Amino acid sequence: MNSTEFEQELAQERRGRLAAERMLEHKQAELQAANRQLSEHALALSDQIVDQRQVVSDLRGEKSKVSQDLERANTRVVAVERLLWASLETIPDGFALFGPDFRLIAANDPYLAVFEETSGIGPGDSYQAILDVCLDDGLVDLQGQNEDTWYDTMLDRWNDPKIPPVTLRFWNGMHIKMVDRRTADGGIVSLALNITDDILREEELREARDKAQAADRAKSAFLAKMSHELRTPMNGVVGMADLLMERGLDAESHLYTETIRNSGQALLDIINEILDFSRIEADRVNLRENSVDLPGLVQDVLLLFQPTLRDKPIEMHLDYDPSLATHFLGDAGRLRQILVNLVGNAIKFTETGHVLLRVSSALDPKSNVVISVEDTGVGIPDGLHDHIFGEFNQVEDNEDRQAEGTGLGLAITRKLVEAMGGTLWVDSVDGRGSCFGFALNLPQDGDASAPPPVSTPDLSRALLWVEDPLDCKIFERLLGSLGIEVWATGETSEFGLALERRSPHLVICEAGRREAVTALLAKHPTEILLLTISGKPGTQDNIDRPFLRNVVLSKIQALTSADKSPANERVRVLAAEDNKTNQLVLSKMLDGLDIDLTLVEDGAQAIANFKQQTPDLILLDISMPKMDGMEVARKIRSLEGGTSHVPIIAMTAHAMTGDEERIRASGIDHYLTKPLNKLLVRSHVEALTLSASTVQEIAR
Repeated sequence: MNSTEFEQELAQERRGRLAAERMLEHKQAELQAANRQLSEHALALSDQIVDQRQVVSDLRGEKSKVSQDLERANTRVVAVERLLWASLETIPDGFALFGPDFRLIAANDPYLAVFEETSGIGPGDSYQAILDVCLDDGLVDLQGQNEDTWYDTMLDRWNDPKIPPVTLRFWNGMHIKMVDRRTADGGIVSLALNITDDILREEELREARDKAQAADRAKSAFLAKMSHELRTPMNGVVGMADLLMERGLDAESHLYTETIRNSGQALLDIINEILDFSRIEADRVNLRENSVDLPGLVQDVLLLFQPTLRDKPIEMHLDYDPSLATHFLGDAGRLRQILVNLVGNAIKFTETGHVLLRVSSALDPKSNVVISVEDTGVGIPDGLHDHIFGEFNQVEDNEDRQAEGTGLGLAITRKLVEAMGGTLWVDSVDGRGSCFGFALNLPQDGDASAPPPVSTPDLSRALLWVEDPLDCKIFERLLGSLGIEVWATGETSEFGLALERRSPHLVICEAGRREAVTALLAKHPTEILLLTISGKPGTQDNIDRPFLRNVVLSKIQALTSADKSPANERVRVLAAEDNKTNQLVLSKMLDGLDIDLTLVEDGAQAIANFKQQTPDLILLDISMPKMDGMEVARKIRSLEGGTSHVPIIAMTAHAMTGDEERIRASGIDHYLTKPLNKLLVRSHVEALTLSASTVQEIAR
């Protein structure tokens, strides 16, 4: 080997050794980097282990705390559960909890007490088993109900979404009300409420109520009986006294008879007021809604006082607004009572002048009818306007009383008006007169027809020769509503001149001027109808105060048809009245009317007479032996069969609340209470016989 080759080999070895050293250094660097990474990772793992150890330590603390809290909570739950059940045990009502399978989970002692002396019931028993025990051991009083029906009813209750309560009566007299509610998991919470005391209290109250109602019925029956028994003889006393006073008695006999009549009427007024006041004080003001013929009702009220007005220089006037409807819906009986009290007071405290009853439309939207009673009497001092509406109060002191009475009239009237939704007021000047008024909201009767027009086309002008300006004003409004043009005159010369210039078809004058008017009419070339005021009552060509539209119209129509129709047959009137005295009173009251009157003593005779010869009008007493008036009316309506309708007027001493409605319901058209008023009876008979005569004429 030469030196060159040796040097080359040595250089190559050196290069290899250097490469190995560089590789060693590189591997050492990699090893160091790996060691550093391993060290860092170990350090991170160490930190993580420390953290995990801390977490584990913390979790161990939390676990200990949770365990302690859970233990305390369990302790509290147990305490609350014990307290709850202890509380449920103290209440007298039963409590039970059933699971979704309707098995008893728990119940308090009051719930289980009913089963202690029989088959024991406890947790784990089914609801069906409890029902079986109730039936088998006779725990529940079924009160006549079938066992299977009761069992099925009690089972079906729990199937309803909302379980209805049920009250059970147990063998020992306890009454348990079962109130059950469904829980969220389908179970049942059942409450057994002991309502025995409530049931007993209700029974006691029901028994007390029944006794009170029985006593109230007995009181009402007693009042009705006394009212009837007092009114029946009073009809004879007052009626015969009225008839006697028309017989031209000497002064002393007239005084005695007048005293009898006035005393009887005063007694009747006291009876009425006491009966009314007792009902009002007991809050028994029952208002009934029926059809009210307001003009007819007003006429009846004013006719009641005609006998009283004979003894006083007082004129009675009526001003009924012609634009106001005639038929309304309301309590006719109470309206009549209010008007009787107000008109009676006005007459009682008026010595001279007039009493005016005005019926007009109301401007207040809350009411449609205003009724007022005006007088020219003694008046009321300013400080006593409220005092007179008190109970048993009057204007005069007991030492200087000038008028008799209980002092209840205005108190009753005010309460009746208020019960009907109105307010009673008074305007008065001491020594000059008073005006009592009230406004009511009375619905108009939808079945009421408009007032009939004048049927004679030739009657369009009327001439008045009357003294009283108030009469003149009333006639102008009344005739004007009938479509008649009206002129008023004063002296005789003025009347004669108006007679020639106006060419009237109708003349209305005072009865004292009849002869003068007749002489002037005799010179007139055309026929003029004559109607006199305050002439002989009952005559065809006379009209008396108060002036009512339908009365004036009927008088005018009667005059226009008097010479055009043949004479009618006498109207047949059948009257049934069992009291001999009242028969005599009635026959005398109707004496002078152009009627054929037949009197019978009981309802059976009335039916037999009706079948034999149908009357045109029937006057019917209500309380009669064998068959009362209401039964007679029903039989007559049945016999008519709807093909005809004979007017029936009830004459009765039944004047308690509800009597009129009950009597009218039997088919009776009109209702008159005893004691009968002669003018009122004759007015009704004349009006109905006029209708009967018209029917006869049409039939011919």
